[in-house]
Amino acid sequence: MGSATTQALAASTQALAAVTASVDIDTARELFATVRAIDSSRQLAAVLADPAVDASAKSKLAGAAFGTSVGATTLGLLTTVVAQRWSSPNDLLGAIEELGLRAASIASLRSGADVEGELFQFARVVTANPELELTLGARIGDSAAKAALVEKLLAGRASVETTLIVSSLVQQPRGRRVHQLLADASRIVAEQRGQIVATVTTAAPMSAAQRERLVALLSTRYGRPVAVSAVIDPAVVGGLRVQIG
Repeated sequence: MGSATTQALAASTQALAAVTASVDIDTARELFATVRAIDSSRQLAAVLADPAVDASAKSKLAGAAFGTSVGATTLGLLTTVVAQRWSSPNDLLGAIEELGLRAASIASLRSGADVEGELFQFARVVTANPELELTLGARIGDSAAKAALVEKLLAGRASVETTLIVSSLVQQPRGRRVHQLLADASRIVAEQRGQIVATVTTAAPMSAAQRERLVALLSTRYGRPVAVSAVIDPAVVGGLRVQIG
């Protein structure tokens, strides 16, 4: 991540923090939809991420493109994001996606949904079903069909927020594997909740009981709530590797 993108992302998250009271699940849904729309138009993505284009012109273009399809909160965030200096179009898309994840996290705080736990459970399902991971992570295939499959799998098993996150991410993987998508989402959701994120690498998925014990141990050790982002690496001979921060 370039220095320009680092600064731009900080400014974008600050913009989200300033409108937290008006952020809801529709905000998250609109942000994810915007990522898909921009990604589908190389010309639009290139212009919005071009540092040579005047910031006000880019904000005006975003308003013209999305002003009638998103709410006032989302539009305000979009115009702020595109006005920043980004190192690449992919960094711009990643920033809007991150705002979508953070917006979903904010919405889950109000609904009481355990998004981190649900993402963890879905990651275990994917790990146990190589065909499912292949289907969701395939570069070819209908993105809407992937979203529909996720919604079917999570129906009655996960919150609206988690379902939106997973179905949105599998539609726009942008070269990332499903496990990486879920791990990154867990980290961002936890950060938005003010939790410490522990990336735990194991050779095989942890059970729910093992995860709960590890969370309790780490929370006691660091004196703050800890969210676990699980990574599966068959190269790990035994035990687990824990990375904080």
